[in-house]
Amino acid sequence: MTEQKATNVHWHEGDISREHRGRLLGQKGATLWFTGLSGSGKSTVAVALEGALYEAGRLSYRLDGDNVRLGINKNLGFSAEDRTENIRRIGEIAKLFVDTGVIALSSFVSPYREDRDTVRQLHEEAGMDFIEVFVDVPLDVAESRDPKGLYKKARAGEIKNFTGIDDPYEPPLNAEVILNSHEMSLQEEVDTLLNVLRERGII
Repeated sequence: MTEQKATNVHWHEGDISREHRGRLLGQKGATLWFTGLSGSGKSTVAVALEGALYEAGRLSYRLDGDNVRLGINKNLGFSAEDRTENIRRIGEIAKLFVDTGVIALSSFVSPYREDRDTVRQLHEEAGMDFIEVFVDVPLDVAESRDPKGLYKKARAGEIKNFTGIDDPYEPPLNAEVILNSHEMSLQEEVDTLLNVLRERGII
């Protein structure tokens, strides 16, 4: 857990609670944490789920790896230490969305199990729903897709610390949802996730 450096700071509670905001929106906030190799289909299913939730009158927001690295995490690289800090910050941002009653769709490779477990713990300690979604495809399938040409560059030595090539990916041990995007249609993936959200009373 990251050390608290600032002293004499205290969380200030307002008069409007998470439950108030949830009633206003007609839903519960929750984080769906999509993890998997680059090219596994994390962002694809997150985008499709966001659309399905919108059509159902539900409010969600996507936190995508590249988008976040172009903004709040633009000062972080891809070393193990920077990856850990990247995920910690995203975990805290996702919590803020959940506190507002929004469904956060967090799509990140997040290769290290400990980092994902830390984000889970942050949510659980706050009484928030955290749903780990493992988008699981074999490396050769992800590499054959290579939508951004990153695997090709990694194989050529042009990118260092690339997950699945010269950096490890630690798959979840107890993910709430496993999606095999090479075997399921996109609609099947979205339907699976919508069912989970309904079963948990989030939508």
